[in-house]
Amino acid sequence: MKIRRLAQLALVVALVALGLIWLRFRASESSPAAPATASPAVQGGSLVATYRSEPRSFNRFVSPFSAEDLITRLSQDTLVRQNRVTGVIEPRLAREWTVSPDGLTWTMKLRDGVRFSDGEPFTAADVLFTFQALFDPAVKSDLASSFQVDGKPLVARAIDDRTVVITLPAPYGPGIGMLDSLPILPRHKLAAALEAGTFPDAWAVTTPLKEITGLGPFALSEYVSGTRLVLTRNPYFYGRDDQDRPLPYLDRLELDFVADQNAEILRLEAGQSDLMTDEVRAEDIAGLQPLAASGKIRLLDAGVSITPDGLWFNLRPDAAARRTKPWLEREELRRAISLAVDRTTFVDTVYLGAAEPVFGPVTRGHGVWYLPDLPRTDFNQQEARALLTGLGLTDRNDDGVLDDASGQPAQFSLLTQKGNTVRERASAVIQEQLRKVGLAVDVVALEDRTIFNRWAKGDYDAMYFGVRTDSFDPARNSEFWLSSGGFHFWNANQSTPASDWEASIDRTMRRQASTIDPAERQRLFADVQRTLATHLPIIYFAAPKVIAATSARLQGATPSVLSPLILWNAERLSIGPSAGGHPRP
Repeated sequence: MKIRRLAQLALVVALVALGLIWLRFRASESSPAAPATASPAVQGGSLVATYRSEPRSFNRFVSPFSAEDLITRLSQDTLVRQNRVTGVIEPRLAREWTVSPDGLTWTMKLRDGVRFSDGEPFTAADVLFTFQALFDPAVKSDLASSFQVDGKPLVARAIDDRTVVITLPAPYGPGIGMLDSLPILPRHKLAAALEAGTFPDAWAVTTPLKEITGLGPFALSEYVSGTRLVLTRNPYFYGRDDQDRPLPYLDRLELDFVADQNAEILRLEAGQSDLMTDEVRAEDIAGLQPLAASGKIRLLDAGVSITPDGLWFNLRPDAAARRTKPWLEREELRRAISLAVDRTTFVDTVYLGAAEPVFGPVTRGHGVWYLPDLPRTDFNQQEARALLTGLGLTDRNDDGVLDDASGQPAQFSLLTQKGNTVRERASAVIQEQLRKVGLAVDVVALEDRTIFNRWAKGDYDAMYFGVRTDSFDPARNSEFWLSSGGFHFWNANQSTPASDWEASIDRTMRRQASTIDPAERQRLFADVQRTLATHLPIIYFAAPKVIAATSARLQGATPSVLSPLILWNAERLSIGPSAGGHPRP
């Protein structure tokens, strides 16, 4: 999943589209691009971050969860990286590249002298091995589909030890931006496992950490299940700052696993941690503001979220409820719900004002992809009731709840995530707002594993939930937009589109993804957004502000609305003095 792009990236893509000559992107060989803030002055020290889940594996190719992604970004590296703040594609292991006029062939020059954290040299052979493992059918990597265009995989070949050519099977709008999420693996450590067919079991959480090596700024040092993961400076990391000082600045980065966000807040307040990896909940902001005012912590505004939660109904053809409640699948019902919920009340109650109303999945945080004139369903209870009446739902016994033609109450269950206070509060607001137009909603909060299983089996009426994305570009989020996508929430993994409008979105999104002209891509995606707004398979109410909280001694943070908010640029974080006395050595 992925989304968004800003003006700088649009300029790069425009040059590709307009240039009938080779486009060369150059950067300093000495280091990755610096963040917008000045380089921190302090080197050394230890940072403690809290995180609410722990890894099931240290092998990102076989485990798709967020903890694995975070740890991979800290300990592994990629050929290029999308700057999480500017959207610009930055050099990483590739120091420069050229692209053919048709946008299909990318020739990448690798940095010289780069070594893995165990001291072994990095060469083009590691890049080729990574692609081999990625597309090996025995590995069954969840990442593989993200590196296909028109259902065909990217092809990598080496010209020499320092030059790799990557060929796309068809034009692709995001270009090599897709490589941001492909960690380059050590051939010398994992080739034997791939050959033996044991790659899916390699780098388990029980693997001795000295066997796990990478090209990232940190190396895994200590893992205590259920407690913490410690990473230490990779002495061979290639990065250097503008003053030619080695990166990372930190000697040690500790991830403490704290499942409860209330406990995370207490640790930050007590000076036992330096940052919360996820954003601050709306209800915690007011309590943290006095600490921020006194200089003990910092609250950093990253912008408007690009991953708002949404409400969708089960539109799978095998949904049991459709046999007894056919009105659950009707567009009129979804439009009535969108009209019946007062988004101002939703923002004030759910997010305590720290959000803004939205009418689709693309928010202002998406920059150039945002469509300000998207068709809206502004609060209108009278119109909502008229739509429900048109579905044959009326209050036949004067109990305040609408009934269908058979006398059954217009009632459905709404599943949401237990323990996620924002989603639980949002579901309660939806329940109350819909009660006012005669719809009865049973809110059912479930543990993560249970709610995922219910969704996968299609055992639900409706759900209020959401998932994160790791890109601004809509073409990198095809799993949501395409009817065949695994995160096409309301009816995932369709073999053929279930509706004409979904087929239309499929066609337009494929055109959008295969076009390298930025203006045309924006125009096509605007059409997609309008189609989705017309049929409302998923209903959105608000997009929260993304607020990150850190200790006052943390320096160099450049917060992003993309995950991880702060640790995406961990090599440039440092620890300095704190007036609030928040140190943990």
